[in-house]
Amino acid sequence: MEPSNDFYPAWCPLTPRGVAIFSRASFARVFLVQFVVALLAAGVTVWVLNATWFPTISAAVDHLPQQGQIASGRLVWSADSPQLLAESRFLAIGVDLDHAAQARSPAHLQVEFGQTDIRFYSLFGCRSMAYPKAYAIGFNYQDLKPWWGAWAPILLALTAGATAVGLLLSWTLLATLYCLVVWLLGLYLNRELTLCGSWRLAGAALIPAALVMIVALVLYGLGQLDVVRLSAAFVLHFVIGWVYVVLGAIAAPGIGSLADKKTNPFGTTIQPAKESEVIAKPEASNPFRPRGD
Repeated sequence: MEPSNDFYPAWCPLTPRGVAIFSRASFARVFLVQFVVALLAAGVTVWVLNATWFPTISAAVDHLPQQGQIASGRLVWSADSPQLLAESRFLAIGVDLDHAAQARSPAHLQVEFGQTDIRFYSLFGCRSMAYPKAYAIGFNYQDLKPWWGAWAPILLALTAGATAVGLLLSWTLLATLYCLVVWLLGLYLNRELTLCGSWRLAGAALIPAALVMIVALVLYGLGQLDVVRLSAAFVLHFVIGWVYVVLGAIAAPGIGSLADKKTNPFGTTIQPAKESEVIAKPEASNPFRPRGD
């Protein structure tokens, strides 16, 4: 007999059976578990940014000259160019007015300020963004030092909120897309899966994949993973979600497996005989037994 939801509450979707149990849980239970994991992911994301990028940004601000600004879509720069303002294995920030490739860094991401645009160099190529022409932005130590000191905690808080909300929205969308697959698998395998139950199962199946990505982010922040392996983990966590969707549907209880067999009116029950009703059978006579025995 399949385990009931009373003995195996839907709290830990780390195994196919644990994911399958969420098909009989409430929507509130699914949301609560997703919310806890989303908060964990938001906290890890903030920790990674604070450990990898933010120290480099602070060091770059400390190396800015006393004068400089971005106005009318151009950078007014009085210090040496090209030069690296700050560098780590994760992030490098420099100034190269002509983008002459004279201040390149092996960092995972390099931000380079040019005469008219900002360029971002990474393993995935180069992207550029033009300076806004309608605004004047101070690009010097006196202006950016207090601004960065005031906005750094706010940016971390906004990142945490955006991460948690973004994950919850993406899980809702993916569960809506995957629930039809779960429901069709349930029909094919004769599983007790309604369309709503399939949605809850699909939502729970995304949790193990998210935990794998969280572990990958922690290892990246500790310097144990590079960008290539982190990208591979990002792709892998989608595959893990698909695998848990299929295995969760397979592990769901079969149709009629939860019925109580004791209520079957056509069943027969064999009562054990009372001790007083047990009649000893006479011992069969042995024709080869001697008469005198």
